[in-house]
Amino acid sequence: MHRSEHTDSFTRDNLPPAEQWPELIFVLPALHYPDRLNCADAFVDRHVRDGEGARTAILGVGGLRWSYAELAETVNRICNVLVGHMGLVPGNRVLLRSANTPMMVACYFAVLKAGGVVVASMPLLRAKELGFMIGKARISHALCDRRLDSEMALLPEDLRPPQLLHFQSPEAPAELERLMAEASPHFTACDTAQDDVCLIGFTSGTTGVPKGTMHFHRDMLAICDTFSAEVLKPKPSDLFLCSAPLAFTFGLGGAVLFPFRIGAAALVVERTSPTDLLAAIGQFRPTILFTAPTTYRFILARLEDTDLSSLRACVSAGEALPRPTWDAWLAATGLRLIDGIGGTEMLHIFISAAGCDIRPGATGRPVPGFEACVIGPDGEALPPGTLGRLAVRGPTGCRYLDDPRQRASVQNGWNITGDSFTVDADGYFWYGARCDDMIITSGYNVAGPEVEEALLLHPAVLECAVVGAPDDERGHIIKAYVVLSAGHTASEAMTVALQTHVRTVVAPYKYPRAIEYLARLPRTETGKIQRFVLRQLAAGTAKPASVA
Repeated sequence: MHRSEHTDSFTRDNLPPAEQWPELIFVLPALHYPDRLNCADAFVDRHVRDGEGARTAILGVGGLRWSYAELAETVNRICNVLVGHMGLVPGNRVLLRSANTPMMVACYFAVLKAGGVVVASMPLLRAKELGFMIGKARISHALCDRRLDSEMALLPEDLRPPQLLHFQSPEAPAELERLMAEASPHFTACDTAQDDVCLIGFTSGTTGVPKGTMHFHRDMLAICDTFSAEVLKPKPSDLFLCSAPLAFTFGLGGAVLFPFRIGAAALVVERTSPTDLLAAIGQFRPTILFTAPTTYRFILARLEDTDLSSLRACVSAGEALPRPTWDAWLAATGLRLIDGIGGTEMLHIFISAAGCDIRPGATGRPVPGFEACVIGPDGEALPPGTLGRLAVRGPTGCRYLDDPRQRASVQNGWNITGDSFTVDADGYFWYGARCDDMIITSGYNVAGPEVEEALLLHPAVLECAVVGAPDDERGHIIKAYVVLSAGHTASEAMTVALQTHVRTVVAPYKYPRAIEYLARLPRTETGKIQRFVLRQLAAGTAKPASVA
């Protein structure tokens, strides 16, 4: 590793032992970065130095428009508050708590530019969840949207960050804005190393206790110079819109890193429900959209109210993209949805395809800069068409913050993602399930997403999730949790109709022997289905009221 600029060495001290790291590969020329690198300078200041400071960086509601020069000045003022008023030293961890707003973006890059380490939190997290993150990452500073302060106030005294400033008060300028007004608009970026930690991204908790993933300054550029540059291929004239929070690394890339890498514009909107997203598309006319499969299904049901003609590229991630959704989107819009699999551990997407390279139903091929294979229980590479565990390596990789789960997540230099896949003879990867979503019933291995895809072909099904439910006779049975579309009612007749439908689409032994109807599926704030909650419900260890 290179000489660190961190005065506070906590993150480097708590990286996994070197022998537990994945092998990092830098096969693309674009991935060879200078030893001294501050990614905030590369994403923001570079455009000003290159004479592009007048270009639009951020659009927001109410007519807000920040050029790159205006963003750079805002970032610098926050840097001076962080260092001069709050006493930040390089390596300190800073909790950011806000929805996606222009000020959140500026705070994010200010922490990076000042040499701090960002720990961004989802807006809906409660005090208990925030306390876990604060304690795990040893947070010393926090910048919090005044409107989200109630949960921070509930933290026990020993977990409250010693230095805390609020911003975006609805009544009057909050402390951060007042201090910014008096701060200098100039700040020299901290001389960080390319492998100084700049981000601790906590996983979304789909499998239980979140893990803190540590990423370097170079990693922030690497995801732009692989997936974005090689698959998405955006243009400086593009306007990006992403529904995911910046605290979710899928959102971080799609909302700001990818556009800022090339000098494009980011449409930053605070309200990102499917309805709000449709309104933003109609008003601002973005050209590139990042959101989850569930939102694409929502939009498909409301096409008569929406003009999507400004969109030229649409990316789906966060959950597996069902083939019926892909087909319906193509038929309705003429656009081939870009599917992809990524992960907080890898920072962003590492398998994908776009345009004519898409093979419908497949996730795609390894993004240039990455390698992937399907392995068996002993780590051996499996032949094409054989279901196994997905292993991947590239310029980014899994480095958990002081977590024994590192050993299971990196094996023989490969990142083990926890997903089951097959790969075909042409190198396309086909999703099976999360490894813990494979259901063994009466000796058969059944992938839950395959059954979900069959159910989604029925017009009565709006959303669904399939898990294994304990059964004395079969070990487990396939159980489906279904959210019905408007105009359809849960009944025994509906259950029989859905079971019969699934038998006609997939092998009969894969049909759900039990179906339960819910008002909504349990999800993380990033939109991922919490299947572990449904497994608990199926096993009788959770109450229906907790998810209905």
